[in-house]
This record gives sequence, structure tokens and C-alpha cells, in this order.
Amino acid sequence: MHKEPVSRELFDEVMVPNYAPGSIIPVRGEGSRIWDQDGREFIDLQGGIAVNCLGHSHPGLVRALQEQSEKIWHLSNVMTNEPALRLAKTLCDLTFAERVFFANSGGEANEAAFKLARRYSWEHSGPEKHEIISFKNAFHGRTLFTVSVGGQPKYLEGFEPAPGGIHHADFNDLESVKKLISKEKTCAVVVEPIQGEGGVMPGDPEFLKGLRQLCDDNDALLVFDEVQSGVGRTGHLYAYQMYGVVPDILTSAKGLGGGFPVAAMLTTAKVAASLGVGTHGSTYGGNALACAVAQKVIDTVSQPDILKGVKARSDYLRKGMMDIGKRYGIFSEVRGAGLLLGCVLTEKWQGKAKEFLNAGLDEGVMVLIAGADVIRLAPSLIIPDTDIDEALERFEAAVKKLTT
Repeated sequence: MHKEPVSRELFDEVMVPNYAPGSIIPVRGEGSRIWDQDGREFIDLQGGIAVNCLGHSHPGLVRALQEQSEKIWHLSNVMTNEPALRLAKTLCDLTFAERVFFANSGGEANEAAFKLARRYSWEHSGPEKHEIISFKNAFHGRTLFTVSVGGQPKYLEGFEPAPGGIHHADFNDLESVKKLISKEKTCAVVVEPIQGEGGVMPGDPEFLKGLRQLCDDNDALLVFDEVQSGVGRTGHLYAYQMYGVVPDILTSAKGLGGGFPVAAMLTTAKVAASLGVGTHGSTYGGNALACAVAQKVIDTVSQPDILKGVKARSDYLRKGMMDIGKRYGIFSEVRGAGLLLGCVLTEKWQGKAKEFLNAGLDEGVMVLIAGADVIRLAPSLIIPDTDIDEALERFEAAVKKLTT
């Protein structure tokens, strides 16, 4: 059957207008390269916003999906399935976790984490101990609960009243947390070890260690949102391992499926016990197809040579972007960890991150932004050096046109 060609204009006719996609419609990807409807090639430094951790059409992921598609696609959580059990066991073996809950997205994983934190405190300390401390400029998802815990008022505008009992401290400022935390009321502190949407802002090691101690002192749970920083993105399987700070609950999504929708909440047996039968659920959570693909992702990314390669690629890409920044006076620093990098625009160019993104597209390279002042890079963890070189050449051409 012949498929009618589709255009960007069709989006405006049939889709809810909450997104504003660009004019390019990609139709094919291989490795770190994408081709659009007209056959134009782009080097992908977006990675689907830190999702396509092994690039596009990775042979191992394609094979895992094909093999599982001929067995079982979906059951329900009235029954379990082999891929879900294997993936849960692998995640427990490779992390602090003893129990896993599967969902479909980072927002759902965080929703589960926040509900678990409140339920745990309700069971162990009573209903008064329900307050959650999060951080300004945080991002935890788009459900009403997660967007309320996130510290960006613009995402909550028009959706109030928000769930109560949520307070926002200043990221990397332990004193601001001390002013809010209490043994009587605080059930959890929720933090991204590296703020993604908030500008690719790494947590200070002493700050995160201080949060762990404050939670211990106040019988509160420490929740790490590793939706963006997890699955090898920092050169460690999860960023908590880089910092040496072990949370009570950790959320993972984005890279976990390498492009297939899947998410997980990881926790200890003691804390997990509070989500007894019937307290929470997800129809597609633990889907056999999703878990089979995620298994291949984790088996691949957790290999020491892959994680070591992330650090080497990070150094290479960071240096290349800083060199461009110096030549054209556009970046004050390149921050982040592994292949989650934020190139911070100098004062002269602040507010113009989107212009650099668009100029990059014109030259055949895809970058991201994190706010108006930061160019964000989150490419495949196995992007070849040759693709990095070419991406840097294309981005420099874009910068040259924009700045001269």
C-alpha cells in the first residue's frame, strides 16, 4: 500500500500544539547519523535528549527487539514475564538496588518514587511526615505531582492547585536545605545528581554527600533522579557511583531502552515493602518487548570498555567545543560529566542558544539547548571520533556564520 507523504504542516492540523517541532522530519538513522525526508544527512549530538545511548538502529538492539517480538509482546501484571525478571535481576546485581519497579517514562518512574517515599513515611512515621524537598531549576517530569516537585514554575503555570507539602531549596547549597528539613515533616529529598533541563549543572560532591547525611539525621529518604544522568551517560552506569553517594531510591529512563520506551525505579527491599499489592501499578510497566531491549542496552553499556570510552569521548568533545568557544568568544565554560555536556554562552550571546541550534541544523549537526543560555550535548555513548570531528567542523561553520 502506498503511503501518502507527510509534511511538517500536517503536525499543525492533527497534533495538540504543546510541541513546536522544527521543519525537518527525520526518516532514517544509523549510528550517529540521521537522514531527513529529502535525504539530507545530520550528525546527531542530541541523542533523542540522552535517549539513544547506542545510536540509531544499533544491530544488537534491533536483534533483541526482533527476537522478542516473535515470542511475547505484552501480558499484564497479573502475570510476570522472563525479560522483566532478567532485567530486574541485572539492575539489582549492578547497583545498590534490591527491588525494581518498571514503568514507561521518567515521569512515571519519578511519580512512583515520590509516592513510595510518602507511603514509606506514612507507614513508619505517620501522615505528618509527608513533605518533599526538591531544588529550584529541577525537572522531574510532566505529571502534576512530578511537575510540582520540579523547581520550574513555568511548567506548573495554569495547572494549579499543585499538590502540597513540597519545598524547593537552592541546588548545591546545603544551608538552604538545612533551613527546610525536619525530622517531624520531611519524608524525602529529591535531587538530580546533574541537573539536565536546569542547564547541565553538576552536583557538587560535598553537597550530595551532605544531602545523604541530612537525610540520615532526619529519617528521610534520599531520591536520585537519574532519568538523564543514568545508563552510562557520565561514564559510570549511574552517576551515584561516580559521586560515591548511595540513594534510597533511584529513577532511570531515557537511555535505559536506547530509544524504546521503558523506565525503572530502583530501591531497597526495606523501602520497597511499602508498595504492597494494589498500592501502585502501570499497565505497560515491565512490558516484555521493552525489557528485552533494555536488557541488551544494559548488557552493552555496563561493559568496562564502553564506560571508559564515554570518558575519552567526553574529553575529546569538550576540548573541541571549548576551542570553538575560545576562537569565537561564545562559551565561558563547558560543564557536565561524560557525554552530558553544557556549553555555557558568554554574556554577549546569552539568550541566543536557540539561534545556535538552528544554525547547526543548517550546517547538518543537531545539538540541544538547556534554557536560553546553554548548548546541551547528549550524543550516543559510542559515537565515533570521526563523527565528533565532523560534528565539530559543522558546528564551527554554523558559529562562524552566526558571529561574523
